[in-house]
Formats: sequence, structure tokens, C-alpha cells
Amino acid sequence: MKQASDKIISFEKTARRDLRWWMMLVVGAMFLGTAMVVPPQSNCNASGECAPWLIPVAGVMGALALTMAFGQLAANMQRGSKVDFAAGTIEWWQGRTARHPGDHGAMALEDIARIRIQHRDEGANAVSLYDRAGERQAFFDEEVIPWRQEEWARRVIAQVPGIELELCD
Repeated sequence: MKQASDKIISFEKTARRDLRWWMMLVVGAMFLGTAMVVPPQSNCNASGECAPWLIPVAGVMGALALTMAFGQLAANMQRGSKVDFAAGTIEWWQGRTARHPGDHGAMALEDIARIRIQHRDEGANAVSLYDRAGERQAFFDEEVIPWRQEEWARRVIAQVPGIELELCD
């Protein structure tokens, strides 16, 4: 999370700086490489049961993972948000590339009624932004703000006290 000044909170993440895509690239390469060197007939256990079809399936899965990861890294998709307290605005984006603006949204800070953070046992928290009419804002989720979501929300609310923070378990 970058803070250009006390009046701007900026967060941006690119695919090339996201460990998930690099891990998918490595795992995909491992699956594909293994499928290319292991003969399907050798896929038998000690009791003699064989499943030669698993090797080509692993190869296809590896190729798909490799292709998806390489596509993300080549396009270098960007996601993030920018809160400008001086201008009284927030904007967010996902899937932005050099040639495509991606999915995005923006609104005045005074129009925000609530930031909702739902804690999950497994995986990432679910984060939502609601306007004064109770409408959930499209494309605003946990991906566009830093991983310390509560800290981010509290910093925004400290500057704009009319916003409610809803924490759900």
C-alpha cells in the first residue's frame, strides 16, 4: 500500500508481482514435464493395478495451467485502488492491461455507506463496498485493496467518519 501523502492511499498489484501466477507456471511445467517423460504403462502400483490414462490427463492439466499462467504474466494484468481524500473520491480496477481498461468503478467518498468485511475460515476474506442506496459496488472486492483489509478500511473511515465498517464472521 503506497501512501503518496496523507490525502492519498494507493494500492496496485500486477500479475508479474503476484506469486500465485508464478506458482501456477511452475506447477504446470512440472505436470507437463512429468507427463512427457513418464511412460503411461509404468503407472502401476505394487498390486498390479494400472491407470495409464492418468499420465495424459496430468499432461493436459499441466498444459492448461502453464497456458493460463503464461497468459496472465504476458498480459501483466493489474488490479488496485486509489483513495483521494482531497478530491473526495475512490476508484478501483481489475484486469487492466496496457491495451484494455479492465473492469473498474469509482464513486465519491461521501456516497459510501458501508464497507463490509466477511471473515472466512479458509481462503481470503470477502470485502464489499455499499453506497447510500444499499447497492453493492461492482468489481470492488478483496483483490483491489491491500491484504490488511481492516487496517485499510479503518484508515478510510478515519478520514470519512460517515462510513460504517461491518465485520462479519
